[in-house]
Amino acid sequence: MTTIAVAIICKTPRPGKSKTRLSPPLPPEECAEISGCFIADLAATIAGLSEGGDAPGYAVYTPVGSEEELRHLLPDGFGLVPQGEGDLGRRLDRGITDLLAQGHAGAILVNSDSPTLPRHILRAAVQALKSGDNAVISPALDGGYTLIGLSRPHPGLFADIPWSTGTVYSLTLERARTLGVPVISLDPWYDVDDARSYAMLEDELDGRPPPFSAAGRPVQEAPRTRAFVQRRRTAMAS
Repeated sequence: MTTIAVAIICKTPRPGKSKTRLSPPLPPEECAEISGCFIADLAATIAGLSEGGDAPGYAVYTPVGSEEELRHLLPDGFGLVPQGEGDLGRRLDRGITDLLAQGHAGAILVNSDSPTLPRHILRAAVQALKSGDNAVISPALDGGYTLIGLSRPHPGLFADIPWSTGTVYSLTLERARTLGVPVISLDPWYDVDDARSYAMLEDELDGRPPPFSAAGRPVQEAPRTRAFVQRRRTAMAS
């Protein structure tokens, strides 16, 4: 069977180290808590892809030594692959390379900031890599991307990219054209990494999906994130 690894690239949540751009409005302890909720919900969505066995789930994680804490957030059967050293580009390239080295026909890295990322986007990414030597990308609203996948390593795709800027997605497309790597772009989604995108998450969980969401599709269930948002609202109202 052709398998495509689907991995969350993540940090094991720690106060003061996780989701720092969400503080404010959240204190550091809640930033770490919601980070754990995001990882757990996204991992559950990925696990739902794996029911047929063709899309095994992984966490490409840091720091080494935090495996026991991280496993509490992951479904049984999720693999753990340590992140490499260097900037985000080097870590993405290393993550893709390490997953492919395990014998998969493709590898997809998903950021850990999108707890309601729709399953249909992930499934489309898996199918895109099964179709040939492609890069598959889901653009993010902030100009980056929510996921990227490859069927073989292309280190040049990640080199000298100005990470955490609004040009990451467009520059990656340009780089892929230069390298001759076909790109399949999927539906966009959003990262929850500041007060504005947290408000978007609240709206979505309240039944007001973002305007770019596919019409008629239900919200991807994210029970731990939903419970966190509800608890925080209750505490603020009391």
